Amino acid sequence: MSAPTAPDPIADETVGAPGETLEEAPPRPFWHRIPPPSAPQVFLAGAVIAWTWYFTARSLDIHHALGTSSYDSALYDQGMWLLSRFDVPFVTLMGRNLFGDHTSFVLLGLVPLYWIAPGAWIMFTAQSAAIAAGAVPVFLYGRARLGSEWFALIGAGTYLLHPAVGWTNLENFHPDSFLGVFLGFAIYGALERRWRIYAVFVVLSLLVKEDVSLVIVPLGIWVALRRDRRIGLLTVFGSIAFMAVAMLLVMRSLIGVPTRNGWRIPFGGPRGLVETTVTDPAALVRHLRGDGRPWYLVQMTAPFAWLFVRLPDVAMISALVLFTNILSTFWYQYQIDYHYSLVAVPALAIGTVYAIGAMSDHVMSVRGRRLPVPTRGLAMSTLGVASLVAAFLWAPSPLGRTDSWYGDRDNVYAVAARELLDRIPADAVVSANYRLTPHLAHRAEIYQFPVPFRVSLYGPDTSLEGSRLDERSDRVEYVMIPVDQDAQLTADWLAIADAFDEVARNEIWIVYERDPDVELPD
Repeated sequence: MSAPTAPDPIADETVGAPGETLEEAPPRPFWHRIPPPSAPQVFLAGAVIAWTWYFTARSLDIHHALGTSSYDSALYDQGMWLLSRFDVPFVTLMGRNLFGDHTSFVLLGLVPLYWIAPGAWIMFTAQSAAIAAGAVPVFLYGRARLGSEWFALIGAGTYLLHPAVGWTNLENFHPDSFLGVFLGFAIYGALERRWRIYAVFVVLSLLVKEDVSLVIVPLGIWVALRRDRRIGLLTVFGSIAFMAVAMLLVMRSLIGVPTRNGWRIPFGGPRGLVETTVTDPAALVRHLRGDGRPWYLVQMTAPFAWLFVRLPDVAMISALVLFTNILSTFWYQYQIDYHYSLVAVPALAIGTVYAIGAMSDHVMSVRGRRLPVPTRGLAMSTLGVASLVAAFLWAPSPLGRTDSWYGDRDNVYAVAARELLDRIPADAVVSANYRLTPHLAHRAEIYQFPVPFRVSLYGPDTSLEGSRLDERSDRVEYVMIPVDQDAQLTADWLAIADAFDEVARNEIWIVYERDPDVELPD
């Protein structure tokens, strides 16, 4: 006969005194099941938060110091404010629908914030946060590829320190800033075969701008060749179809043409470019070598110490964007200081991590002794040094050599402007200096002086340049301009001065109010 088995205090409900029942333990809250963050994760979170805070503060300082302008700050602010009032987002600062300028439907996600606390803080906080968050997919992929969160942290830091990333953050406001995080996660999803993440962020990327296909198509090709042919081809044709709808249907219906940027293509447009490439390729080479374009490519790639050449196919996802930037006749596109460059950085950063992951440690013989060589460690050290050097040389860093404006909210121009801005009613139709329009944008009609009295940088119809928009001119109730203007703007004012009365002035700015009894001079 076997000995009796002792009761199991865990399985048996009755332990202790007779009749005493052990109650079932309550389930642990989900946050107790989350492992504590590692040191690299804490550093990453701190870097993203610090980056967001620092660049938001700098952007708002610049804004309140009158460092922003109609293009490209006030026009987005007016457009989203109109949407928040359920009005058609016809942006009078540029004379066209917000989505006719670019199909930046991603901006709809910011509109609810205008119901709560409308202001420029929405744009600049969202921009800084979106750009900073682009470090997260670099870290996540680096952790998986390199097997080290410390190495992954270096990769994420390389993204944040890239000069194009910092400069985009300080260049007014651009929806392109969302591509820092959207493209990063799309590439991460493709590399890790996490297709739900991939699909969500490919769609979000396409909603940023009509020309994002320039990077999504190469990404789709990479997916088709390296991961999944069906998903890759769906990405390619889907993004091309989206671009066609955005340009040929949405933009054409709103502004009459599929794009206003065809003039940026050299040699007279697409046809001239093709003909020149076939008949005189040397001319194309001269164009690509001219005006500092090769130096732009050096600045874009040097922060990664060119380590991506070890296995370049992921980094090459950015090749088409970089090529179109240096092909363009628009000077800003091939300068690292402007937002056109940000779109290339996620693929270069993740592509560098991808290439380093293909390296393996090896043994080197030195005087008959076999010594291990930590190849990945050396590569990551090189990457970190190159990133820091490039940031010192070219980024808007407080510790770097590059001069950048920090913005003094209390400079004499800003203080003088604030003294008079309150003299303009909130619902008045205004024409104002381009530095003032970002502070007057929350209204149905606002124009950048001399518009609408003389058309300048307004509307899709270039034939109107220099003419007067009579109906809109008759509606303008207030004009606010500097005391001192150049000869052309002074002439623009004198042409209409008889129909306005001065209501306030200081040493820098003047506010005029329309006299309803006086017609505008012809």
